[in-house]
Amino acid sequence: MPHKERLTEDLLARLLASPSVESYLGESDSTVDRDLPQYLRELLDERGMKRAEVVRASGLNGTVVYDIFAGKSRPGRDHAIMLAIGMRCALRETQRLLRLSGVSELWPKVRRDAIIIWCIDHGFDRSATDDELWSLGEQTLFHTGPLHAGQPNGHAVRRPPSPAQ
Repeated sequence: MPHKERLTEDLLARLLASPSVESYLGESDSTVDRDLPQYLRELLDERGMKRAEVVRASGLNGTVVYDIFAGKSRPGRDHAIMLAIGMRCALRETQRLLRLSGVSELWPKVRRDAIIIWCIDHGFDRSATDDELWSLGEQTLFHTGPLHAGQPNGHAVRRPPSPAQ
């Protein structure tokens, strides 16, 4: 059973209150040496999920998911978000998964990120999250493109994805 990890804020407070960096580093739970595949396995175990369930729930290609779990590849930001949603991660777990993936965390000052944060907090699945992004004119996790308002009929329409996507 995995141990309960201390919050970053708590660790920062302990570090800043320490008389020396050595005394902080001497504490057994001051740092965590964990990689993404290990964290993903911990989440699977906690939830009693199988990788195949994560593939279905995330919408990602099975090979992509298995390679990430095996440490053969690192997900990009949207794939990491899809993986977190597929694993039913809470916001704090999602942010940790993003950090371990080497990508930026969700930031509430960014409109698209704010929508994703809200969806995660309200337990939306990947499809419902994409629907919410789509309805609010933001690029979906599958990169199908944002909506553009101002069409002659007053309705927003979908812009086709650019060739680079």
